[in-house]
Amino acid sequence: QVQLVESGGGLVQPGGSLRLSCETSGFAFHDFVMKWYRQAPGKEREFVAGVGNPAFRADYTESVRGRFTASRDDTRRTAYLQINILRPEDAAVYYCNARSEDLDGRITEYWGQGTQVTVSS
Repeated sequence: QVQLVESGGGLVQPGGSLRLSCETSGFAFHDFVMKWYRQAPGKEREFVAGVGNPAFRADYTESVRGRFTASRDDTRRTAYLQINILRPEDAAVYYCNARSEDLDGRITEYWGQGTQVTVSS
């Protein structure tokens, strides 16, 4: 059974930090790109960050570059998103996504249930 379980969300003051985790099971973690998305009320879900394997390069949406760091630990089958210098506009439900594409172009994709990040003073 495939599972992606996010944790680490919460209420943080502007300028604060959080570390989100995405623990996984039930699929070949090493073969998947691990991404983070977020969705604020009334807005569409948007890509935030992603890290492939080998994990020497991560991609970020422009608004979080320099503040967020995506990483992964394949021995723990876990992806992480370190969020620093939080802004009110970062408040959203953050979702973990695992995505793989085979040589024939078939995509396999899994989602977590989300973790809430609230930014408020």
